This record gives sequence, structure tokens and C-alpha cells, in this order.
Amino acid sequence: MAQLTADHIESNEALGDYLAAHEAVLLLFGGAHCGVCQSIKPRLLQMLVEEFPKMRLCYIDCELQGDIAAAHRVFTLPVVEIYFRGQAFARFMKVFSMAEVREAIARPYQLLD
Repeated sequence: MAQLTADHIESNEALGDYLAAHEAVLLLFGGAHCGVCQSIKPRLLQMLVEEFPKMRLCYIDCELQGDIAAAHRVFTLPVVEIYFRGQAFARFMKVFSMAEVREAIARPYQLLD
């Protein structure tokens, strides 16, 4: 089984490069003091490993990377953004289910090579 890890990004430029380098990315905007963020992070990782192995999870710590959060209009936590081939495809804020995230990923994911 693949290792459960999230990539960490520390600048807007690095995020742009990251999105360009990977076909499928799930961005999780969270914070160390956000209980919901910390509880969904391992669940998102597990879902990607088991169901969407080509998709990368990238974690943005909004407490440390406020400039990235502001650039993405993240003013509440958690926020999940889904990107395919560098384009934003779906966004979930504050209250959402894992099933909603799974559904948003499933269809475009099938189109990846």
C-alpha cells in the first residue's frame, strides 16, 4: 500500500508549479488548531490512496501560509479544492461530506490517462 503523506507548499509560486506538475491535486487548506481539518486530513489521504492513487494531496497550513490562503480566498476552515490539469474543478468549504468530495473527484478522475 502507498504511504500516507501530504505534500506541503510554502509559497504561491511553489503552489503554481505544483499544480502544473501534477495532473490531479486535492488542496486541503487547514490549520494546526482546526480540529475538523486535522480529523479529515488522514481520511482524505486514505481515500486518495485507496480510490484515486494518481491524485496528490497538498496541505496548506493557513496559520503559516496566510498569503496562499488569501490568494485562494480562504477565510474559513477547512477548505478543499480539487484541481485537474492545473484547473480548479471543485471547492468545498466548512461543512461537507467525504461522499461529496469523492463524487467531485470520481468523474473527471476517470478521464486521466
